[in-house]
Amino acid sequence: MDKPPKPTRKDVFLNYKIWLSNITGDGHIHDSTYKLIELIGQKGSLKAAAEALDISYRKAWGDLEQAEEVLGYQLIEKHRGGKDGGASALTPAAFKLLEAYRALQQKFDDQVEEAFKEFRNNLSKI
Repeated sequence: MDKPPKPTRKDVFLNYKIWLSNITGDGHIHDSTYKLIELIGQKGSLKAAAEALDISYRKAWGDLEQAEEVLGYQLIEKHRGGKDGGASALTPAAFKLLEAYRALQQKFDDQVEEAFKEFRNNLSKI
């Protein structure tokens, strides 16, 4: 059985994560939280967003509550079910959060990519 080829310097990739936390570091808002909020906006339901992410409703609800606690403001407006079921809508603050997060993520991506290029250039000198 042939072994896979050894990776080279050119096969090295940089990965990073951005998250927000409260002052104690207990509460976290990370990529999956933003995706959850985005999907709630698109699907109009916390349940549908949780299903799309393949997570339990309970986990989705907990992540959302944790984000609201860290941020100090409400992210969704909940409308209890009836004959058509419940619904959730993003608050104006949630829309601003998503917009600000996208801008922050893009800025990080651009600057990290530049830093990684410098890193790879330095490696090529080895």
